Amino acid sequence: MKKIEAIIRKTRFDDVKEALLAADIEWFSYYDVRGVGKALQGRVYRGVVYDTSSIERILISIVVRDKNVEKTVAAILKAAQTGEIGDGRIFIIPIEDAVRIRTGERGDIALYNAEKEK
Repeated sequence: MKKIEAIIRKTRFDDVKEALLAADIEWFSYYDVRGVGKALQGRVYRGVVYDTSSIERILISIVVRDKNVEKTVAAILKAAQTGEIGDGRIFIIPIEDAVRIRTGERGDIALYNAEKEK
């Protein structure tokens, strides 16, 4: 199992969400985050440009079985990429175990409904 964390532009979130659903990734968490990077965004308010020191992004967190890692990463890349500085990053982190609280199932089976696989 792997945990995939992707930091993406807020404007690309809906596209990434649709791409993940199309890739059969039905469950993930996301958070509004702020960070500092090369792409500094300026804000305009009543004709005055304000330089901001932090950039608003979305952090998507997904735990998938090993066989789904590449299709998940490909879906995020295709939907989030603009080719400009500030597109974000994807991190792939190993997960030792998972436990479904309701049933106590452990491992890969805790990540999906076995009935769907039949």
